[in-house]
Amino acid sequence: MVQAVVCIVMGSANDWPIMQGAADMLARLHIPYEVTVSSAHRAPQRTAALAREAAQRGVQVIIAGAGGAAALAGVIAAETILPVIGVPIDSSSLKGLDALLATVQMPPGVPVATVAIGQAGAANAGILAAQIVALHDAEVAARLRQYKAELAVGVEHAAAALQAQLQAQRDDPSTRR
Repeated sequence: MVQAVVCIVMGSANDWPIMQGAADMLARLHIPYEVTVSSAHRAPQRTAALAREAAQRGVQVIIAGAGGAAALAGVIAAETILPVIGVPIDSSSLKGLDALLATVQMPPGVPVATVAIGQAGAANAGILAAQIVALHDAEVAARLRQYKAELAVGVEHAAAALQAQLQAQRDDPSTRR
């Protein structure tokens, strides 16, 4: 079994549909990861141990997703020197704003890199974790450069398709006023 480089932890198994975006990005970039559930409130000892032992297992970055009070990323960051990326989950009636504020408002000395709420944030957390790993892994850096190039090509294709659509509308007499 390949040693995980990134640990994805979420406060509830219900968060997996969101956090899978981080896993998908890591898999796309061929970065080994592990996934688990731990709760800052319901299992604080488990959460602290997970954070303290992660580096010993070869983990280089921790991605923590939580909704509501969203203390998970901060509790993990308090227990490790590894970089922690917080993903606010939109699981409450406040649509993730509570989780965002809880994740981003850390006291000095306990940083948590915080990404957007929900699925976009989870995907970006995977990319940010890859960028951190790429600082010391040339193969990951090359895959990230390729991914960014693919994004740019996608924009070029979208721009060309839009221009073709607009030209077709201009050329169609039925759309003239």
